[in-house]
Amino acid sequence: MSLSFIKRILAGDSEAVIEFYKSYSPKILSYLSKKLPHLEDAQEITNDVFLEAIDSLSFLQKEKNVSAWLYRIAHNKMVDFYRKRKIKSILLSQLPFLQIVASEINQPEFQFEKNKIRDNIEFALRSLSTKYQKILKLHYEENVQVKMLAKIFNLSFKATESLLFRARQSFKLAYVRTEPNEVSKMVSEVEP
Repeated sequence: MSLSFIKRILAGDSEAVIEFYKSYSPKILSYLSKKLPHLEDAQEITNDVFLEAIDSLSFLQKEKNVSAWLYRIAHNKMVDFYRKRKIKSILLSQLPFLQIVASEINQPEFQFEKNKIRDNIEFALRSLSTKYQKILKLHYEENVQVKMLAKIFNLSFKATESLLFRARQSFKLAYVRTEPNEVSKMVSEVEP
């Protein structure tokens, strides 16, 4: 492919694009059809190769072999195809497990556990100081960034990070303390 041919494509000449495709697509399609399981896949990837090539043509070095460049794009697209296919097969192999998990989520026992955890979180949060409650709620429930929290609390960025860290540590301790209490309450409710 001559330099003037590349210039024509870059200038937006649609005839040059068609000539480019007709010149190289049979070889690329042949290469891909030998490497891929279905002709349809090879045809689709061939089209992707040329779309990428045309988008990247301005980056092609003048002395570079266009054919070798197209084969490299085709090879990379083929590798992506197999990588995506492998990921898809892994996900599909996990489908029975995901269906079991989905069915478990709707069970009353799961809902009970979820409610118990929510109650423990609320109880632990209420046991903290007002300042700790406020910073945790703003940061985790309302997604307020540390920079904005610093303005709200009239603190430096570092002081706000420290406050948030201490609030998290206090929450963790309070949460751990609520779990055994909740278990003992549930046991005493069950026992006659």
